[in-house]
Amino acid sequence: MSKYLDLSINEINNLLKSKEIKPIDLVTEAFERIENNADLNAFITLDKEGALEKAKELENKEVDNLLFGMPIAIKDNIMTKDLRTTCASHMLDNFIPIYNATVVEKVLDKNMIIIGKCNMDEFAMGSTSRTSYFGTPHNPWDKTKIAGGSSGGSASCVAARLVPLALGSDTGGSIRQPSSYCGIVGMKPTYGRVSRYGLVAFASSLDQIGPMTRNVYDNALLLNAISGHDNNDLTSSYNEVEDYTRLIGKDIRGMKVAVPYFFMSDIVDKEIKNNVDDIIKLLQDNGAIVEYIDIDYIENAVTLYQIIAMGEASSNLARFDGVRYGYSCDNPKNVDDLYKRTRQEGFGDEVKRRIMVGSYLLSGKNATTYYNKALQIRDDMRKSFKKAFEKYDLIIGPNTTTVAYNINDNLDNPSQTFLDDILVIPVNMAGLPGMNVPIGFNKDHLPIGLQIIGNSFEEAKMYQLAAFIEKKLNLDLMPKGVK
Repeated sequence: MSKYLDLSINEINNLLKSKEIKPIDLVTEAFERIENNADLNAFITLDKEGALEKAKELENKEVDNLLFGMPIAIKDNIMTKDLRTTCASHMLDNFIPIYNATVVEKVLDKNMIIIGKCNMDEFAMGSTSRTSYFGTPHNPWDKTKIAGGSSGGSASCVAARLVPLALGSDTGGSIRQPSSYCGIVGMKPTYGRVSRYGLVAFASSLDQIGPMTRNVYDNALLLNAISGHDNNDLTSSYNEVEDYTRLIGKDIRGMKVAVPYFFMSDIVDKEIKNNVDDIIKLLQDNGAIVEYIDIDYIENAVTLYQIIAMGEASSNLARFDGVRYGYSCDNPKNVDDLYKRTRQEGFGDEVKRRIMVGSYLLSGKNATTYYNKALQIRDDMRKSFKKAFEKYDLIIGPNTTTVAYNINDNLDNPSQTFLDDILVIPVNMAGLPGMNVPIGFNKDHLPIGLQIIGNSFEEAKMYQLAAFIEKKLNLDLMPKGVK
């Protein structure tokens, strides 16, 4: 089997330009790798016929951009016209969209080739991808471990080098946390930077689509491709699309970096803290200024997330009623029975749990007591972050409190789902950009990631620091068990 997909985007692009390879070579290799590593369970739906057809079509076209002909995987809560989109749920296990999400249109505009749809937590609700109706995706570093969630399949297939690029979505850490567990680069952009049109909503004020790649430069390239205002998304920003690669390679001397005390508290595994401490020293040795700070209310971020996300989820998922599309129960006695049984049979336990709690939180006076109050505290947290960015360029810390754990651990502890994301949720609460960059391994050679948080619409500065760290560490990020 060829090894083209082990190369960087630039290297593959040069081969395509020189006609040493064709897009179909990349597609064929991707499907061979997926077949050889089927036990990862990273995909729900593959589009081999469509991908090969697209590759053939591109053979006679000019290679006009760096992403031309690149295989890409799409998280299965992002609409793809005529390609099954399930949200990893029985509720949508036969749903075929009639339109593309805006990000999918942008991917196709770059003549990228969609390989398939990635496994995930059902309706993106979870931090392990174990709530998927189609089974749990596995971590390529150790297939007995979780890949994280909810973008677990996207992280797994990129880490295993089945594809060079993937799109995920991040509501409370769902790009950064699995990226940390799987040893890849994952970016959750500023809220509004990337259109949410065509993303099946979980919590609309928190959801954001973002790129997942093997290295920093490729990640910035993919963000270049999917960013921009969209009239179909009322929360889409009018901020001009930048070249997010423009600061990569620039010196970090004089850069001011903050570390929240909470991020390095006793909730974080010692090995992870030691790795972050090594990065802090690396930055200081290279002329950056690193200081510890407090951010108001970040210790309450999980509670705020539970209230806001569950409330919004209960509203968003009300559309799945068995009438218009998706699963519908057999032989309902009446309309009430149709709604009740469809939702009972179509949703998994975690999704039903969140809908029930969210419905309670939005009922009557509870909306003021809980949801509105949570929004006020969330705004205070956001203001505290903004105040920090008046003095500091970036904020750093761990993404996760532990490395990836066993697939069967914590099965009877639903609250653990939220605690897994305790360090990444604050970024969504504040609408800020956050990313993961791999910084090392624990004693069992499982990946450890660093979280980099930027001010709104300053993703380029984040890539600058991430690329510096990546170059200095020069880690071998190829999982040994991949075939």
